[in-house]
Amino acid sequence: MSVRILVIDGNVAHIRARLIAALGYDTATGYAQILRRIDPTLRVDCLAGADADAHLPSGVALGQYDGVAMTGSALNVYDGGEPVTRQIELAKAVFAAGVPFFGSCWGLQVAVTAAGGEVRRNPRGREFGFARRILLTEAGRVHPLFADKPTVFEAPAVHLDEIHSLPAQATVLADNEYGLQAASFNFAHGTFWGVQYHPEYDYIDVAAVAERYGKRLVDDGVFRDDAALAGFAAELCELQVNPSDAALLWKHGLGPALRSEPLRLLELRNWLANLPHIRFKPA
Repeated sequence: MSVRILVIDGNVAHIRARLIAALGYDTATGYAQILRRIDPTLRVDCLAGADADAHLPSGVALGQYDGVAMTGSALNVYDGGEPVTRQIELAKAVFAAGVPFFGSCWGLQVAVTAAGGEVRRNPRGREFGFARRILLTEAGRVHPLFADKPTVFEAPAVHLDEIHSLPAQATVLADNEYGLQAASFNFAHGTFWGVQYHPEYDYIDVAAVAERYGKRLVDDGVFRDDAALAGFAAELCELQVNPSDAALLWKHGLGPALRSEPLRLLELRNWLANLPHIRFKPA
């Protein structure tokens, strides 16, 4: 029987619609495509976790999934509101069901909050485009999430927030000058592995976010002006078409972990490979 994964989309409906207009797919659908790129035999369901009327497929319970992944989002945990609260409660339900849980960016922040940690606006500012000089900790170097990953690497990143405090007994697996970049912990019956960056992003996904955020990135000082932002997005679209463009890889300082798709997707591949070993098994 094939492995069945649930992908929880962290975005609200109007953001999902903007992504579909720009890319042809929303956050969860894009995530599912990447998971199937790793393993075409996967059965992947998508759930709009922010929506009041979200529901699992008929006849499927949360505990029947082999794994749950939560995407990024334009939301901020500390802003509260029903779309945020619904996803925190959903994360608690995933932990209660004992299903292995993975989170990218927003997914990490929601899982940490559900387990008793704290998320805040990052006082260092916005990390955008690529997280630089991510360094595996001692624990990270031996953790199965990072098996065969370089000790120092870059990764696609889009976030303004940071993990201010982790749940009890959590382990920091990687960090950089912007703060925590990866962690693992157990809560209730579940095991969570998560990253602050986006291993599921192609270059075109980062370009689409740049265009969607637009003036905010200029105002935040990420780009000098609109022309610089547009140039960045255009160059990432070029890399999407030709990922071995040496001049652009050098210009953007992208090392082996982004030049090699297997290395970029490695965290997701490792999580999928370890699902049978990290699932909660009642005594």
